[in-house]
Amino acid sequence: MKLSVVHVAGIKKKEHSSLNCYYPRQIEKRKLSEFIFLFLFLLPFSSLAQTNIICTNPIAEQVMAGNYDPAAYHLSLFSDDPNVISQGINDFINSDSLKADLEKLGTFFNRNTASDTVSPTRGIGAARRWVYQKFQQFSTSNSGHLLSSYLQFDTTICTMRRHRDVFAVLPGTDTSDHSIIIIESHLDSRCVDNCDTSCLAEGIDDNGSGTALVIELARVLSKYNFKHTIVFLANIGEEQGLFGSTAFVNYAQQKSIDIKAVLNNDIVGGVLCGHTSSPPSCSPFGDIDSTELRVFSYGGFNSLHKGLARYIKLQYQERLLPIAKVPMLISLMAAEDRTGRGGDHIPFRQRGYTAIRFTSANENGNANVTDPGYIDNQHTSRDVLGYDTNSDGSLDSFLVDVHYLARNAQINAEAAAIAAISPKTPDFDLSLNGNQFNITIHSAESYPKYDIGVRTLSYDFDSVYTIYGTTGTVTTPGSAIYYVSVASVDSDGVESLFSGEKMEHITGIHDPYSGKGIYLMPAKPNPADEAATISVVVEKTITYHEAAIVVMDSNGNVIKRFPIELKKGINEVLFHHGYNPSGSYVYQLVIDGNIADAKKMIFSR
Repeated sequence: MKLSVVHVAGIKKKEHSSLNCYYPRQIEKRKLSEFIFLFLFLLPFSSLAQTNIICTNPIAEQVMAGNYDPAAYHLSLFSDDPNVISQGINDFINSDSLKADLEKLGTFFNRNTASDTVSPTRGIGAARRWVYQKFQQFSTSNSGHLLSSYLQFDTTICTMRRHRDVFAVLPGTDTSDHSIIIIESHLDSRCVDNCDTSCLAEGIDDNGSGTALVIELARVLSKYNFKHTIVFLANIGEEQGLFGSTAFVNYAQQKSIDIKAVLNNDIVGGVLCGHTSSPPSCSPFGDIDSTELRVFSYGGFNSLHKGLARYIKLQYQERLLPIAKVPMLISLMAAEDRTGRGGDHIPFRQRGYTAIRFTSANENGNANVTDPGYIDNQHTSRDVLGYDTNSDGSLDSFLVDVHYLARNAQINAEAAAIAAISPKTPDFDLSLNGNQFNITIHSAESYPKYDIGVRTLSYDFDSVYTIYGTTGTVTTPGSAIYYVSVASVDSDGVESLFSGEKMEHITGIHDPYSGKGIYLMPAKPNPADEAATISVVVEKTITYHEAAIVVMDSNGNVIKRFPIELKKGINEVLFHHGYNPSGSYVYQLVIDGNIADAKKMIFSR
């Protein structure tokens, strides 16, 4: 049957009586700088558990746990139509509002976790009270549609014992699945000494940008109805070891609050590349990038975190990109975070919740403040909104681009909004018939159609097919290893989050080692930026003493050796290339001293 091809805003859509196929935009490979990454620290987690964790608003707590009447929060004046919501996200997220919030955050002088909590104008206490008041203001403007609260907990950070996150809860209108969606940032700032409460620490990019984004999304999204509850969370204690986010995830588990997805925003407004940056990042110094946003997530094959990252990119491409004034490139990164760095998504992932991190394409510094030659902005008093270069009393040279920040806010909002009205994620069976996949959907609820996400070498979908009904066939373009996941699509065209992945390979490209069904897969991504996932397929269990992945440069020098357990299925290791020389590298699977398989991968900077 003949297929017609329609070009819509950079997405090719194949139309068929029973099959649609979307080709998401290819991620452009960006060259990274040749700066040597100076390892700053392994982000510490406290050995002292948070205690006395209390939500100060009992109604907000009950809503997050799903113990409430959803009809009380369904406002007939507010829309739940996905097209209306997407258009509102595009139209109403406001760069002037973001700028005003950034300017206000800068006035608190120092938002260190252990800074002043009594002053009405200075320190972390004044900052979080201001955020709380902003949430209350939005609630008043929207018929009480937003519930403000603090999460109070005790643990020693620097010299302070009692701390508070601040958050707002937008109640969902359906408690049949009461899992919540969290949009988070960290409110605290720092300078060279992460316990210094007297230095200037405006922390405009790190992380005023993320906090302003969370506040702006509370303002805009509280004007709509969503099935799932959305939580807008500003953590403290991130700079000293992810204390605030750890307290929140501990609290959620104590109160049986289920979490559907976590979107962490940390350093999302800066566009200027520094002399240094944590790999993978930017080059050269002074480069400006205001059209790319990086998404970091944990895992490789069958990672729900990578699946959430793909979902975010797909929602942007299908819903916002066609109406966007300035197109954005969303890059799915191999690692969970930049090398040697961490963020508030990690405690959620460690407890089994699906979580990702958004970060700007360019960063001004690698935070190595102990280096006497460090002259960049991150983690210093230089992290400000901009400079008045002509001394006229107004900023004219900006380090944070509020228009870029607004576009990043739109990407966040769209992902959270669609996930919050999405149908249930199905399960599926996958079988192979020649070069075709046979797919059978299993779902407690029936939906008119289902999307089938297929990828090969990268973390992006190569194609997304649509089948009508619970069975379908997808024809592959050729021999390769394929990773397949599925999503439900409701009558409004809203996709669920995608399921876990299943893997099949079309024969013709592998000769399994000694007939034992053990082989290396192509590294992902390839070419890679700073990190690549190396996978070993074990089709049937074997007996062996030891196995390892050995990475070598083009001269045969061993760069890294990873012991690996060969369990049936897919076994993965993550190789961090950092700022080693670009070019070709060889990786081998060595079993009991014998080379079982070998492949090449390319790193570009």
